[in-house]
Amino acid sequence: MTNNDKVPDLTKNEFDSYTKKGLVLVDFFAEWCMPCVMMTPVMDELSEKMKGKVKFAKINIDENGELAKKFSVVSIPNFVLFKNGDVVDQFVGALSLEEFEEKLKAHL
Repeated sequence: MTNNDKVPDLTKNEFDSYTKKGLVLVDFFAEWCMPCVMMTPVMDELSEKMKGKVKFAKINIDENGELAKKFSVVSIPNFVLFKNGDVVDQFVGALSLEEFEEKLKAHL
């Protein structure tokens, strides 16, 4: 990943504090997963569009297998939406920007 990504990569240690407040979408991904790579610009654009409403983060499942297991991530890309630390939605697979925006707006 490049340093100019708008969506931060989280480690296991940062995860709880990052997801405990507000609406947070976590993208569980792997660098070898082509659909995951294709979702990066969508996540970047959404993070700009929804700044102040939804926080975004990424978890590399190869480096954070425990977290992936904790949230039953078996297929990627896998997006888990947290509200104040609790899972409120989860979607698997690549989605269009519009589909993503609709899903997120439903929780605002």
